[in-house]
Amino acid sequence: MQPILFYCYDAWCGWCYGFSPVIRKIAEQYPSLQIDVLSGGMILPEKPVPIAATAAYIQKAYPTIEEYSGIRFGADFLWHINHPELSDWFPHSEKPAIALCIFKEFYPEKQVAFATDLQYALHDEGRDLTDDEAYRHILEKYSIQPEIFYHKLNSEVYKEQAYYEFQLCKQLQVTGYPCVLLQTSETRFNLLARGYTDYDTLAGRLDAALNEPGEN
Repeated sequence: MQPILFYCYDAWCGWCYGFSPVIRKIAEQYPSLQIDVLSGGMILPEKPVPIAATAAYIQKAYPTIEEYSGIRFGADFLWHINHPELSDWFPHSEKPAIALCIFKEFYPEKQVAFATDLQYALHDEGRDLTDDEAYRHILEKYSIQPEIFYHKLNSEVYKEQAYYEFQLCKQLQVTGYPCVLLQTSETRFNLLARGYTDYDTLAGRLDAALNEPGEN
């Protein structure tokens, strides 16, 4: 079989946002490599939980993410983190995961680009990914008709696909994000990254896994 790179992420994951430039560069530098982006379902509360529940943690974590990755969190996002008592955000992983499943149907070869666009929309532009309107500007970028997208966004079909991805990440024993695995045979998976990993380190591990004898 041809190798498949699985990028397990969550749209609400700050470390995945920091990792976005790395995975985008991997996609650019390895154009023949199939990359499947899987949503992990990091935030799936049974009842809505406000951003205030995690704001203090994010306040402490985001400077570290910036230091390690060089990425910057936008003022519009940080407003919600610094004023949680005024924020109307109730983070949930379901809707962006459904959006990714829909997008994959349109542009399977651009999964990484779309996933990182979702992260930028949230963490830089401060768009609430539980709000349908948060996706409209991305649809314009990819010339996707809003009527078709929003019909699919409320479809049980794509919701089931999203929850299948959540379960697949569990089957792959993914316990944190970002996580990158390379499948080189029906039964062999190589763990290349668990948590933030810089490009040179990840590319080195990827090259080594791709060049293992008898695996391709």
